[in-house]
Amino acid sequence: MIDQWIKEIKRNAPADMLGMILSHNGIVRATAKNGGKVASMNLSYDKKKLAAAIKEFKKREGIVDIRVWINEGHLKIGDDIMNVCVAGRFRKDVLPVFQELITMIKTEIVSEEEL
Repeated sequence: MIDQWIKEIKRNAPADMLGMILSHNGIVRATAKNGGKVASMNLSYDKKKLAAAIKEFKKREGIVDIRVWINEGHLKIGDDIMNVCVAGRFRKDVLPVFQELITMIKTEIVSEEEL
């Protein structure tokens, strides 16, 4: 998925605006943040909130494109949780958006229950 997104972004972005693409692939770990064991998780997300967040972040200076996929349902260890790509002009444009978007997804958009 990420490879395809990168190809599409490179093909469609203005050459003078595309200098960096950052990607993130979140994966279900066997250990929770608190150190406990995780066997699996149930994950859901607010689709409207995600769409609104992407729309707002795309308005930021130097951002060319943003792609997000979130895996919803019952996930096992090793399953993909989400893929995120942020493309833009310079690191100073892309890095803050990348970090803020992933943090927002994890804290405000996704609901997860570790099992």
